[in-house]
Amino acid sequence: MGTTPHLRLDTEVMAANIAAMAAHAANSGMSLRPHAKTHKCPQIAARQLAAGASGLTVATIGEAEVFAASGADDLFIAYPLWADATDAARLRALTETGVRLSLGCDSIEAGRQLVGLRAEVLIEVDSGHHRSGVAPAQAGILATELTEAGLPIAGVFTFPGHSYSPATRKQAAVDEADALGAAATALRAAGIEPRLVSGGSTPSAQFSGAGVINELRPGVYVFGDAQQVELGTIGFDQVALTVISRVVSHAGGRVICDAGSKALGADRAPWATGYGRVLDHPEARLVALSEHHVTIVWPGALPELGSTVAIVPNHACNAVNLADDYLLSTGGTWPVAARGRNN
Repeated sequence: MGTTPHLRLDTEVMAANIAAMAAHAANSGMSLRPHAKTHKCPQIAARQLAAGASGLTVATIGEAEVFAASGADDLFIAYPLWADATDAARLRALTETGVRLSLGCDSIEAGRQLVGLRAEVLIEVDSGHHRSGVAPAQAGILATELTEAGLPIAGVFTFPGHSYSPATRKQAAVDEADALGAAATALRAAGIEPRLVSGGSTPSAQFSGAGVINELRPGVYVFGDAQQVELGTIGFDQVALTVISRVVSHAGGRVICDAGSKALGADRAPWATGYGRVLDHPEARLVALSEHHVTIVWPGALPELGSTVAIVPNHACNAVNLADDYLLSTGGTWPVAARGRNN
């Protein structure tokens, strides 16, 4: 069972999740480039690639370095990088190993920092999340500026992050398609044909179809998490990742376990029912979280002191980044090799 708390990975459920998303992308006429920041694990990436993924998406140069070292040779850093001299040297070293590298960009100022690298650029577009990215209609102007600076433009991308709300998953996919369609049209008007029109999040992926978008980049689908369950994206039977935690107290008639924010992560969306869910007891609610305690209101008979429960974290990506390895349902472990590679 291992010491607690620890990450447990059900490899059979994970394999089914990988196959289902690969089939959805293929049946919809889209390529799949899963976001590996979720799992940070070369063994999992290898299974996604074997299932037909065209390459991997990562968030940082450090993550790219880890996956390149494991043999991944087609990587997209889906982030508006600001590359100083040190960063540029690291990116150059990646391309010199034979990695096909693509980089995100949303300004000419950031683009100038990328000149001279053997890498393609995708222009980031804001499709409604209102984080980074240019307005869709401005994508052609930026593409022209980047081309004149000497950068090859591969296409456009977005993240429909406003899909993380129970009422907006389908609308976010509509917004995504509209924004990417407008951005692709703007590039064509500037004389630049976008080879890649890239989008997708786990909550919106089922609504994304062929037509405008030709590449999907979901991440959390590989594991599922409590957010995806409460969004209605998946059921508990599609959750592959849990934090195994020990019951240490029954104080106040509640269940206190040893997985706090330093194991589960602290994310809690305004619409979430708590700080995660209990896999086999959907009626239980995680009502309070400290660094090393989680308080669970547990209807009915409480689990015995010293027993363990399987907690589904709200956000799988954060929980993974807090652990060194996965304990596999089949026995053995896999490392969270890109843990902490945040730059």
